[in-house]
Amino acid sequence: MSTRSGRFALIVALALVALAGCAGQPPINTQVKATVPLPGGAQVVTSPPKPENTSCGDPTASLRPASSQPAPGQMPAGTTMQRIAQRGKLIVGVDQNTYKVGYRDPATGTIEGFDIDMAHDVAKAIFGDPNRIQLRALTSAQRLTALVNGDVDMVVRTMSITCDRELQVAFSSVYYVANQRVLAKKNSGITSMASLAGKKVCATSGSTSLPAILNAPSKPTAVAVTDWTDCLVMLQQDQVDAVSTDDTILAGMAAQDRYTQLVGPPISAEPYGIAIPKQNTDMVRFVNGVLDQIRSNGSWTASYDKWLAGLLGPAPAPPQPRYRD
Repeated sequence: MSTRSGRFALIVALALVALAGCAGQPPINTQVKATVPLPGGAQVVTSPPKPENTSCGDPTASLRPASSQPAPGQMPAGTTMQRIAQRGKLIVGVDQNTYKVGYRDPATGTIEGFDIDMAHDVAKAIFGDPNRIQLRALTSAQRLTALVNGDVDMVVRTMSITCDRELQVAFSSVYYVANQRVLAKKNSGITSMASLAGKKVCATSGSTSLPAILNAPSKPTAVAVTDWTDCLVMLQQDQVDAVSTDDTILAGMAAQDRYTQLVGPPISAEPYGIAIPKQNTDMVRFVNGVLDQIRSNGSWTASYDKWLAGLLGPAPAPPQPRYRD
């Protein structure tokens, strides 16, 4: 046998061995899909929501500011603001996952947005320096606990003012009014909450959005998660059919995923307030004085134009305060 013939015979033999080995293997099923795990803490909510508490009358009526606002760096003795000034920083609970409202800029690592501007305005009014501040990222469910335990001086985190919450904390006057709506994939056929019968709708634990989903006449299935970014991921992975919460939050999601859109009319108005420990009434009046200033001096509108105009359109007039005293 020549060298060339021997080499050819060896190649043929190896090929036959390979084919024989493959013959004993089961065919590959290319249709099998791996199950995508749910985000940590995600769960279907089956218990009915508590009836809405309206015992406080108008929950958006806050405490009137003092007749004169103390100058930065000159907080009155014995006040909550003086204790904060002596500490050297204002501690604020915020979000870090809501685009353009309270989010961590991936380029700089800093937390910024419309809500964050409100927090910096209060720090500036106390210290004369808007950066004398410590931001603590909280989930929706952690907001009340952080205030009741005294872990933060205030919370500025898309927090709607409700009678239930006012049993535990105090609120400033309204600094923004959002509207709960629905976010769905484009071409999904979903047009509003009414078209979500039997479908899964995502919201965060501890939000007012979750009871609104559970109370919807169409009776969708509510799925609770820790953070709003979890809702967007679950929508992208077809683990839920829609997300429902404030339009400020949903518009940020739609800006990050061009295959999604806000659909349907507003479901409910969501008035945002700065939440403060219930006993610190002097701080409530001080913060309301700060909000009065930024409404009138153009700072509120400038912040809206910077962060929200690209998501929600031209700036509305700032919400007018309502006081109960």
